[in-house]
Amino acid sequence: MRQFFQKHKWRILGIGLGALAGYLYWYYIGCTSGSCPIQSNWHTSTLYGALMGYLFSDLKKKKQPKEDHGKV
Repeated sequence: MRQFFQKHKWRILGIGLGALAGYLYWYYIGCTSGSCPIQSNWHTSTLYGALMGYLFSDLKKKKQPKEDHGKV
């Protein structure tokens, strides 16, 4: 279990920070009329923030060099 957290620490941190940012966005800025599909409900705003945090944290991932496979 510890190896899993060490291997995916940036993704987990990105998801957590994104979810927190999504919730805070809903709390302070959100849509009060209910016509906004993402901002009107804290569930969707938090999940959307978590998704954006995951995608943003995945940008930090290092690219592995391609193998040549003997092409000349």
